[in-house]
Amino acid sequence: MGPMETEVCAVVFDVGETLMNDSTFWGSWADWLDVPRHTLSALVGAVTAQGRDNADALALVKPGFDLIAERAAREAAGHGESITEADLYPDARPALGALREAGLWVGIAGNQTERAGHLLRALELPVDAVATSGEWRVAKPDPRFFERVCTWAGCRAEQIVYVGDHPENDIIAARNAGLHAAHIRRGPWGYQHADDPALQAAATWRIDSLTELPALLSRSSRK
Repeated sequence: MGPMETEVCAVVFDVGETLMNDSTFWGSWADWLDVPRHTLSALVGAVTAQGRDNADALALVKPGFDLIAERAAREAAGHGESITEADLYPDARPALGALREAGLWVGIAGNQTERAGHLLRALELPVDAVATSGEWRVAKPDPRFFERVCTWAGCRAEQIVYVGDHPENDIIAARNAGLHAAHIRRGPWGYQHADDPALQAAATWRIDSLTELPALLSRSSRK
């Protein structure tokens, strides 16, 4: 896409496979369902290649799988969702800090549970705010999610950059809502769809590391 005509005032990040490595997330589900971790990883890859939701892999392991019920059972058993510093990609904290130091409003908002929101805030990342679809009661790619992002960030849609790995949920949905989008090439979805023409047309930028963003946005703000 061509140079931006509106200066960026906010950058908002997806969570899974953007800021956070999902290995622990899927590994914990494999342990809970009592299957080898490599088996569930292979199934996640299979459903991703088919364009299906990652959670469909859990139903392949346990037919009739009820995500809400299983989450509750894990919590009751003391094996609930966990997010720690070790789950972050190495470039996450430095990139967030650099963008905030540059004077941008920085947020984290993805399709996660309410518990994940609490866990992310506990990491005390250098951001202005954290929110999840579970807290907002609306999930990507619903346009209302991105309307909420704009209100939350206090900027017009064309002044916001949404950063994510998923072609439909993150990049195309953000662009359809009027935001700019930066696609990061990581995680199953990010790698598989990196050369997809629809994604390439929608993405304002395509990056391999979050640390590329401060310089890209700085140059764009001067155009």
